[in-house]
Amino acid sequence: MTLTLVCGTPVVAQTITLTRVSSNFARPVFATSAPGDSGKLYVTEQHTGQVRVMDVETGSIEPQPFLQLNNLSTGNEQGLLGLAFHPDYETNGRLFVNYTHGSGDTVVEEYQRGASGQATGIGTAVLSVEQPQANHNAGWIGFGPNGLLHIATGDGGAANDSGTGHGPIGNSQDITNNLLGKILRIDVDGDDFASDATRNYAVPANTPFVGQTGDDEILAYGLRNPYRSSFDRRTGDLFIADVGQGAREEIDVIPAGTAGQNFGWRGREGFIDGPFNDPVPNNLVDPIHDYDHSTLGGFSVTGGYVYRGPITALQGKYFFADFVTDNLWSLEYDGTTATSVTPLHDEISVDFGALNNVSSFAEDEEGNLYVIELGGTIYRFGFDLPGDLTGDGNVNAADIDLYADFLGQPANGEASSMDIDNNGFITLDDQQQLIETFAQTTDGEFGTLVGDINFDGQVDVLNDAATLVNSLGNEGESVGYANGDLNADRRVDVLNDAATLIDNLGRSRPATSSVAAAAVPEPCSSLAMMIVLAATVSGRRRSS
Repeated sequence: MTLTLVCGTPVVAQTITLTRVSSNFARPVFATSAPGDSGKLYVTEQHTGQVRVMDVETGSIEPQPFLQLNNLSTGNEQGLLGLAFHPDYETNGRLFVNYTHGSGDTVVEEYQRGASGQATGIGTAVLSVEQPQANHNAGWIGFGPNGLLHIATGDGGAANDSGTGHGPIGNSQDITNNLLGKILRIDVDGDDFASDATRNYAVPANTPFVGQTGDDEILAYGLRNPYRSSFDRRTGDLFIADVGQGAREEIDVIPAGTAGQNFGWRGREGFIDGPFNDPVPNNLVDPIHDYDHSTLGGFSVTGGYVYRGPITALQGKYFFADFVTDNLWSLEYDGTTATSVTPLHDEISVDFGALNNVSSFAEDEEGNLYVIELGGTIYRFGFDLPGDLTGDGNVNAADIDLYADFLGQPANGEASSMDIDNNGFITLDDQQQLIETFAQTTDGEFGTLVGDINFDGQVDVLNDAATLVNSLGNEGESVGYANGDLNADRRVDVLNDAATLIDNLGRSRPATSSVAAAAVPEPCSSLAMMIVLAATVSGRRRSS
């Protein structure tokens, strides 16, 4: 591990890793988890019409398809494009697919999990949208935190939203008898059209155009080809990656609890005027981010997810990619616009091959993030920070505690990353170097100090010394840094742990760091005990 000290702050290199999970799919274009079915991803194959089930740990694929669809159109942008499990799938077994029918139209159908565990072969029509062209089928469907099904539709194809069947203002801006270029929202647990076998859903009363001019199903409009969208599982915000035409690719957001947004196509493309010089809509909602058509940008955005998995360092970042250039970025959303937009093209380590034609992202039930290649490979996101032995995106007490299990052992296998000085063995020198970079966080801030047992940003008597004093003499497997074992030898003693804490008393994190305030215990005899300990440590040092 290479360390650089800048004004006393250690700077440590960090890398996002992509680890291949499986590479045996045929044109995979989406994957998702099923509620109550942890450890699996359900992967849609665009042209076979199959939903395959993959074990996220082993990458093995169940031999029997979970679902087989027939009578698909299999053009370049057609096929089986979307899959969503009902929020109560664990008990009711209901799931929904979005595909391009043999007729060329977009069809959303409901299926039922059968006794065998596979979905039944006969679907029930939910909603269909006539498609005037073979491209811009969009295809994403997903349930929001309100339990309603959201459906993304493209503008119907052809250039400039002006192909056969298009109105004079284009499909995306036409909100009457036109579901193209929209985000639709329906209630699949109701039926407002009992006499129509092709429409099996209800329209929520709070959808923007209910009771006024405009199709009742429309939640938002003014989109070109929102191929991949996703909900932030923590906030409920809907992120929409809308594929552009000749100039810009854009990321739009529908904040949780809002509706009626007009994202501007074809009057706007990203932040610039659209190709027809149409008037900019008065109710235009700008994207939160766009990028240009170049090798540093791209030509077809693939939307991803806001990371909410177990890796602390990736929390809250929205990841997306470009299908053509295979560039990948992250951004953060502050409720209004994108912040911290970061190109990741040079920050990613791929364990097998290189990214090629990113067709989708996916998240499993635990929030782990995956990236999917059209060629058949699925990778899982990870994070490599030197010293982060537990893989949570931070160097912290848990990493220091691991040294107690490996001290003196050869640096191989699981312990290879612990040999910081590269001498072939795990020693206290390695552990000490780790302590010197203790809690270096991914945003460059210097984190927890050695001796700051309660993580409040300072090494003090009333909190840290009190904990250590109360644990003096304790030893065993359960003893760790949080008890005062600062040198990871599974025991709390005077000459090592107390001496280290005394040497660091009074130190605190820089004021720019954000730390949670910790409760201060009632004054106790810790100060007096620490004075005695200090004298003891000092005396023993002089006599040694």
